[in-house]
Amino acid sequence: MKSLKKQRRIQVIMLATAALVVSTALIGYAMREGINFFRSPSQVVAEPPVETEVFRIGGLVEEGSIVRGQGETVRFSVTDGGASVPVAFTGVLPDLFTENEGMVGTGRYINGVFQATEILAKHDETYMPKEVVDALKEQGVYKGSDES
Repeated sequence: MKSLKKQRRIQVIMLATAALVVSTALIGYAMREGINFFRSPSQVVAEPPVETEVFRIGGLVEEGSIVRGQGETVRFSVTDGGASVPVAFTGVLPDLFTENEGMVGTGRYINGVFQATEILAKHDETYMPKEVVDALKEQGVYKGSDES
């Protein structure tokens, strides 16, 4: 009788473990398109990602780099003080998007240009995404308060 209970307990534990593994795999599979890793411009230049990888890049919009083309395409460069990456974005930029201000873009790095599908700009005078602050501090060009 005791060995039957022990065997049943082992079966329940094995079934629960299998269910956990399957559910974790399904969640990971479902989220594979939604996970975007952050990179600074220096990281992108040092190790360019493959063209199919969607990721986020952040830094400061380089002064004098904003070029508004014909249509809705805007070109500019994003820098972290160590490297600059050219960015092309088709769409309407946020109202707070200006030179020498923080931004984060989502997209792909294709033929040396970051093709952005989304651009986010800071939402007030003091906020900057933590990843951008960390990248700027790493390059020694962060000029803000240490509050995050």
